[in-house]
Amino acid sequence: MDAAHAIELEGVGKRLRLRRTAASLKAAAIERLRGRRGEFLWALREVSFEARRGETLGIIGANGAGKTTLLSLVAGTMRPTEGAIRTRGSVSSLLELGAGFHPDLTGRENVFLAGTIMGLRRRQIRERFDAIVEFAGLHAFIDQPVRHYSSGMYVRLGFAVAVEVDPDILLVDEVLAVGDIDFQQRCIERMRAFHEAGKTMLIVSHDLPTIQALSDRILLLDAGRVVEMGRPGDVVGRYRAETMREVTGGLTREWGTGEIRIVGVEIRDRAGRPAETVASGGTLTAVLRYRAARRIERPVFGFALSDRTGRRLYGSNTQIAGLAVPFVEGEGTLTLELAPLTLAEGGYLLSFSAHSEDHRIHYHRIDHAFPLVVEGGLPVEGPLYIPARWTLPG
Repeated sequence: MDAAHAIELEGVGKRLRLRRTAASLKAAAIERLRGRRGEFLWALREVSFEARRGETLGIIGANGAGKTTLLSLVAGTMRPTEGAIRTRGSVSSLLELGAGFHPDLTGRENVFLAGTIMGLRRRQIRERFDAIVEFAGLHAFIDQPVRHYSSGMYVRLGFAVAVEVDPDILLVDEVLAVGDIDFQQRCIERMRAFHEAGKTMLIVSHDLPTIQALSDRILLLDAGRVVEMGRPGDVVGRYRAETMREVTGGLTREWGTGEIRIVGVEIRDRAGRPAETVASGGTLTAVLRYRAARRIERPVFGFALSDRTGRRLYGSNTQIAGLAVPFVEGEGTLTLELAPLTLAEGGYLLSFSAHSEDHRIHYHRIDHAFPLVVEGGLPVEGPLYIPARWTLPG
């Protein structure tokens, strides 16, 4: 194992048995005699990556993508069906709500139980007990059976124990989804402290802004396979765009004579590289590629910007902008630039069109086919940011 790596996965796969419920005991016995022991599902397949020592690696993907299974394999609570997993240093994990807690034991007793399972001696647990209870904020309930705890109390206590173990590798699954804002902020601060201390973390969360801010790199999973691993902004942008395509697919419409066809639209960043996200207040650059079946005089190209429900927010075209396109023939490109982009953070849809100068002939129109993700910007009501200035008399 490379000394610079805390975690290495090589060709890892996990096959799970799908259990079917038989209608009766007799039916179950017949199924077993026939050799039918349920169907199988590959929760993960051919997963390979390395996490460097001191790195925070975020893991994102839709429900069922294999995120929790991946963490369970790294934690050692599950064994891979194929491939190899190697870790360097002690591992602490918070994978399930209250995992390792006994419902009939008190919070105090469960702290000692969970700490022992994680490898601490009783003396060490006693030394860290007050810090655990302080972080969890459960002074008034620590001697109550945990069966009476809310889901938020469960995860607060579990996270407090996991971080006080002071592991080399910390695995966290959706801890930010439970608990109040104050607790979530304390979790984030503790994770940042872990990062500064050179610890390695694997974090699963659907809270994309937070996981993007915490992670050095992000791994995107889909149907148990690695789609992409790289810079947080790039990977989160791709995931958001793909999600937008799935959610808004029913809004896409396309029609026209086909004499001009819009064959592609590419969103680019400031450096001219393809991008899935743009910054609020920055510049949106879209390069439109077209193909004309014959020479067409004075065509007009247009665009429209809509929210994720398809409600139009703004639209314009080359004619309104004062750009005369003398003619098109064969293949070519046009570049659209919007600056500054006064959109609030969120998902949007772009539409593009080509029509005649008198607007009577629609050569090609594609509605809501190009997702756009806007990041950053000020918290505002609604999708648009319009600079506003208030004054007092005198």
